[in-house]
Amino acid sequence: MAISARKASVGVIGLGSMGMGVARTLIKKGFRTHAFDIRASARNAFAKAGGVAHRSPAELAAQCNIVIVLVVNAAQTNEVLFGKHGAVATLKPGSVVIASATVAPEFAIDLGERLDDAGVLMIDAPVSGGAARAATGELSIMASGTPSAFRKAKRVLDAIAVKVYRLGDEAGTGSKVKMINQLLAGVHIASACEGIALGIRSGADPKVLYEVISNSAGSSWMFQNRVPHILDGDYTPLSAVSIFVKDLGIVLDSANKMQFPAPLTAAAHQLYLAAAGSGLAGEDDSAVVKVYQQLSGIELPKPRKKKPVKRKRT
Repeated sequence: MAISARKASVGVIGLGSMGMGVARTLIKKGFRTHAFDIRASARNAFAKAGGVAHRSPAELAAQCNIVIVLVVNAAQTNEVLFGKHGAVATLKPGSVVIASATVAPEFAIDLGERLDDAGVLMIDAPVSGGAARAATGELSIMASGTPSAFRKAKRVLDAIAVKVYRLGDEAGTGSKVKMINQLLAGVHIASACEGIALGIRSGADPKVLYEVISNSAGSSWMFQNRVPHILDGDYTPLSAVSIFVKDLGIVLDSANKMQFPAPLTAAAHQLYLAAAGSGLAGEDDSAVVKVYQQLSGIELPKPRKKKPVKRKRT
């Protein structure tokens, strides 16, 4: 008999903008949701939303048969699974790890083998859609893993994603597809920033330019999504510059191993590196436009002034 969502226990490791959205979505959809994050503030916020917060991945894994890992990179994935107080130590045989960090395909393949040796199933499942879609359960998941793993994790995957692409039976395939997605996303953001910066330098009204390009052939999803951050002067990180330093680095490393030329990726990577080297690593990835500000002296839109909140007298 299938376990109902209300009785199923799911763990989420990593409560950043994506992980918190996924965790809250699972709570809303009736799952008993457990989570771990190294930040006490994130754990407290999750607990207030109705989840069960834990102080270690091992403590969490002892309560769950399905664990979603939504940390930043391969090193963090390895640490929360195999490090001190890692989840693998307490996961029951036959449990499923949904590994969703963007990592090199080689790491995903090796991770799948190590989890298999521990008696744990893995779905190589990078995600796309950003924090907004994570919060509404509308992610796209590029997934590969055994039929058994998909069968056990189906309810969870369906709860957090609007589309689950089943790409094969072996770990690594999902990460290969995500790598190409990140290549395009990174290049599109870089080109959007270059275009809006050149437009400002030429004297065009950036708001008018955004409207025109958004309805013309030169547009892209990233142009429409990221340029408003620039127009608002708001670089609060939804996806940080440092993420694309990492992700395009993965693309270039993989391309080098295949002796495959990737000049556009390399140029975009240099832009993100320049932004990070200028102290912008923790800002939204659209902050790469500030590199053009530094190089050409353009005046970027200033942050919008927030209206003061009227306080009621008590």
